[in-house]
Amino acid sequence: MKLRVLYVITKAEVGGAQSHLLELIRGLRDEFDIHLATGQSGFLVREARALSVPVTVLRNLVHPIHPVKDVAALLELAQLVAKVRPTLVHAHSSKAGIVARLVASKFGVKSVFTAHGWAFAEGVPWKRKVLAVGTEALAARFTSKIIVVSERDGYLAVRYRVARPDQLVVIHNGIRDVMYRADPASRLPVRVIMVARFAPPKAHDQLLQALASMNDLPWVLWLVGDGPTRPFVEERARQLGIEDRVVFLGERKDVAQLLAQCHIFALTSNWEGLPLTIIEAMRAGLPVVASEVGGVSEAVVDGETGFVIPRGRVDILQDRLLRLLESPELRVQMGLFGRARYEQYFTVERMLAETRRVYEEVLVARH
Repeated sequence: MKLRVLYVITKAEVGGAQSHLLELIRGLRDEFDIHLATGQSGFLVREARALSVPVTVLRNLVHPIHPVKDVAALLELAQLVAKVRPTLVHAHSSKAGIVARLVASKFGVKSVFTAHGWAFAEGVPWKRKVLAVGTEALAARFTSKIIVVSERDGYLAVRYRVARPDQLVVIHNGIRDVMYRADPASRLPVRVIMVARFAPPKAHDQLLQALASMNDLPWVLWLVGDGPTRPFVEERARQLGIEDRVVFLGERKDVAQLLAQCHIFALTSNWEGLPLTIIEAMRAGLPVVASEVGGVSEAVVDGETGFVIPRGRVDILQDRLLRLLESPELRVQMGLFGRARYEQYFTVERMLAETRRVYEEVLVARH
């Protein structure tokens, strides 16, 4: 009989945490009896149901802090745990992580939590940091293992005393390979692409500023994603006089194909965990220019697979983009190094194997 794993996550929208969880579901569903609980319908729910994985939508599990709904979410999830009777609860995202670990503890079920970037990371507003440290430290007391997607996040958890070192396991994100490859030396104009939700912590404005200062060069910017800050970014492009060179593509299911049509990948952020989009770009063979936040520098080797930019330094971002815009040879070299780094460190097979080992360790301890 298969062991039963209950996955819990707050949102089901297109995003890094959701894509990460979908890879776990795909890769482990033959070994475990999987059930998914989430706070909304959307991308992840559709994909899970297409894989014949049962899904429960917890209508009170919402992202903002809401005392009444948060208590109701605890009761909803408790009812689900009593019904599903999981062997292990594996939670993703902050709100679901807290609710799920508390409920699992109540039922005597072991729990694992994956932190896709802490809410007390550098760049996060201080009020949010204070709340996050307290709640995460409380939830950690009821957690068997905490998976962090970068060494940096592991360091932060220990620094803020959110978790014990022996609770923490670093498992870098991994993605499955695809057939699509970029040709960074292909004909002009140079296509720069950023794949990111239009919402904090992303900083699209920094990329727009940097490119606007190089209006004499042949470039076009593709922005893939959607979200609440998109109107602001569209207006900012108009203010900078580059609206005719910035293409808003919205949410797309063909990201791998889009990356293969581009020359440079960029990601400007104020805080991150370990962005899947960077790994997708390396898989495609693109040079990466990204903000030095979270675990970015654990994926991107500065000067080898791309450039890592100090957070908020538009002047340095401009300089590094200029180098890549002017040198097809550099783009090709960095893209090849990035592809090799993906193959060595960021495959889905490695991520699944390391996650499986965490489950085994937790369940052996349970018995």
